[in-house]
Amino acid sequence: MADIITLKLSVPQWEAIENIDDWLKVKFPNKHSRLLKYSLDARGRNCQYQLRIELSNSPLEPILSSIEYPKLSKDAPIVHIVGFGPAGMFAALQCIELGFKPVVIEQGKNVRERRRDLAAINKDHNVNPLSNYCFGEGGAGTYSDGKLYTRSTKRGSVNKIFSVLVQHGAPEHILQQAHPHIGTNKLPGIVEAMREQILACGGEIHFNTQFLNPVVKNGRITAVETSKGSWEAQALILATGHSARSVYSALDQANIAMEAKPFAVGFRIEHEQDFVNRRQYKGDSSELLPPAAYSLVCQINEVGVFSFCMCPGGIIAPCATENGEIVTNGWSPSKRNNRFANSGIVTQISPEELNSLGYTGVNAGIKFQQDIEQKAGSWAQGSQKAPAQMALDFVANKPSKSLKETSYLPGIFSANFNELYPKPIAKRLREGLKAFDRKMPGFLKSNPIIIGPETRTSAPVRIPRNEELMHPDVVGLFPCGEGAGYAGGIASAAIDGERCALAAVKLLQENL
Repeated sequence: MADIITLKLSVPQWEAIENIDDWLKVKFPNKHSRLLKYSLDARGRNCQYQLRIELSNSPLEPILSSIEYPKLSKDAPIVHIVGFGPAGMFAALQCIELGFKPVVIEQGKNVRERRRDLAAINKDHNVNPLSNYCFGEGGAGTYSDGKLYTRSTKRGSVNKIFSVLVQHGAPEHILQQAHPHIGTNKLPGIVEAMREQILACGGEIHFNTQFLNPVVKNGRITAVETSKGSWEAQALILATGHSARSVYSALDQANIAMEAKPFAVGFRIEHEQDFVNRRQYKGDSSELLPPAAYSLVCQINEVGVFSFCMCPGGIIAPCATENGEIVTNGWSPSKRNNRFANSGIVTQISPEELNSLGYTGVNAGIKFQQDIEQKAGSWAQGSQKAPAQMALDFVANKPSKSLKETSYLPGIFSANFNELYPKPIAKRLREGLKAFDRKMPGFLKSNPIIIGPETRTSAPVRIPRNEELMHPDVVGLFPCGEGAGYAGGIASAAIDGERCALAAVKLLQENL
């Protein structure tokens, strides 16, 4: 029987370890051992690494297991998948594991071609509505950081997800980090390797192909219509991400039920990374410490305000999916070694609050997002420059006469976020910044810059499903991942993709 113990090491002690497996053999010479998790504990004056170690008298079974993906037979049953982000990719791989053929429909481009469209946003201020930071191979996560932390461990095996990523090129340390992160610079290669695995086994991936409509007859999926024709279909996994508004429109037109759900909006806030390090490490100035992160949350009038997608050493990026709108997000490279740190500062909006603001119906959240994004876009006069304001000026409700340097490449201009958001939302964000300054002194008073809007934190719509993970009214339709309202990040979306693939295969097996 294995025992789990905890060890604490100083930062220099941890950094001096060249090979953790060799170190463990010396530390525990009469035991079989391995490192399960490690994290940096910065609560005290001197930071320490906390290690969870497994010890056993007998050999330990490996955590990292390589999956053998079979070559599919020519008559393998087909599962259609719309979207090739984390949910769609892992759904496709799961189908192959089970001997079923995934046929993936992706409106965007592959990761290499997609880079040119991202460059066009930053340099030319031109947004390709089918290929951008949100749409294309790998989904929004590919060029938006690669954070893998998730609380959705009860829904599936996180270790399996990480093992698959490692098998396709991710660093092995993601299995051991408490808050694993790959980095935008490394993710495209991993995504390409997963794509080649799917193709080598006999799966199909159709890039530059728009999903148009699901064809439903007698309460069942019978076909999927795309910009390149129609395919007969018995099992359709919708894994399209939270920004694929055309999908919600198609489902609405097909009278397929959806429901409004809460989401959050706000802006990006950007500090010097050195400031975050000083606050989080309480003066520990060791050059061996990694760039620090933070997580902040408070309640303002019983509504949450919180930091979101914090990016140490990161970049604020333009994430609009249409020309004429402004949307921001953040990402970090694998080394997290840029000068600035950024995070979303957002507040939750419920369907009930939207109703009080005059937005009603299932698509109320989408309409609200569009109004905010297009208002910011009108201020930008057709460019991808983003509204910006000094945080103290935002709290004082006055425009900024000058702005700090920022990582946002398309450029910024002075604007008042109190005029961008409705009064109750702007007030919560102001009060939230004050509360965060009390929790993390200087968070507001250091006068960081805010840039936005940040509106795409999660889907404002949920596509319902039953215990079989199918839409309750449509046999064979499997709403999946972030776009359906069942995930919030790469790892949880991947887990949901595998679950939906298992459910789709089960349905087809019952009908064979």
